Amino acid sequence: MSLRALAIELYKAQQKVDGLEKELENPASHDKEKIKEELRLAKAEWKVIKKMLDGEKSHPQKGSIPSAYEKVGW
Repeated sequence: MSLRALAIELYKAQQKVDGLEKELENPASHDKEKIKEELRLAKAEWKVIKKMLDGEKSHPQKGSIPSAYEKVGW
């Protein structure tokens, strides 16, 4: 997945987490346990996407930017 696509997915996941946190803070929320579970899952999804994005940034795909070893021929 491209960096841009991962960034978009991370943004969407963050928006979902933010929305659920606001909903949980609302005193009129009736099913707080259900919202807590959704929030837990949303945060887990956010973490997975964040790790993927961080991994893509630290390990570019082969052929995109040559490393020093590739230039030397190692």
